[in-house]
Amino acid sequence: MGADSFDEECDYLFKAVLIGDSAVGKSNLLSRFAKDDFQLDSKPTIGVEFAYKNIKVGDKVVKAQIWDTAGQERFRAITSSYYRGALGALLVYDITRRATFENVRKWLVELKEFGSSEMVVVLVGNKSDLGNSRQVKTEDGQRVAELEGLLFLETSAMENLNVEEAFLQMITKIHEIMSHKSLDAKMNEEPNTTHTHLLQGKKEIINIHEITSPTKHPLPNPNCCLY
Repeated sequence: MGADSFDEECDYLFKAVLIGDSAVGKSNLLSRFAKDDFQLDSKPTIGVEFAYKNIKVGDKVVKAQIWDTAGQERFRAITSSYYRGALGALLVYDITRRATFENVRKWLVELKEFGSSEMVVVLVGNKSDLGNSRQVKTEDGQRVAELEGLLFLETSAMENLNVEEAFLQMITKIHEIMSHKSLDAKMNEEPNTTHTHLLQGKKEIINIHEITSPTKHPLPNPNCCLY
């Protein structure tokens, strides 16, 4: 099925981001979700990449636009444009590297600074297939998620465990929130000034414009996906 038919059948377009330290498996999670692909020797992400996938939520079709960027400090300058318009985030750590879990606090601070206060965040403990090398207990991840009001799952991109579920939980929750907002706006008969809805035919694009550029960018385009 081509991109045009995807566009015609899509009811919503949601932008979400992947965040977390370098080498926790963000790119492989995205690749597994979008293309059911896994690269054991995948190279570090340079700049920004993103992928699309259509998801059925109830009777609606949501096109998820997932952005992935490097966790290295030298790419921190892209932060504001990276988060702008994002309705959800997967915050990923590596269960075999305690430091990546301890840095979750730092990423949460960044989310609060640059992201929407209503962003749906899923805390993801990746590489659950490497249980023998585990440095972060499942209970530790659950505890942080409960304290911060996050969704939580452990995943394995290599073995394709809970990968789709992590993305689906985020997308479903976003859809639920936006549906409530749309209903409230209609009931109040007032324009929604917080979340702009653009109607294009039968497609409702939430917070971001459709992108027709290639899916890999060495540097983010400041005019891309922004109002």
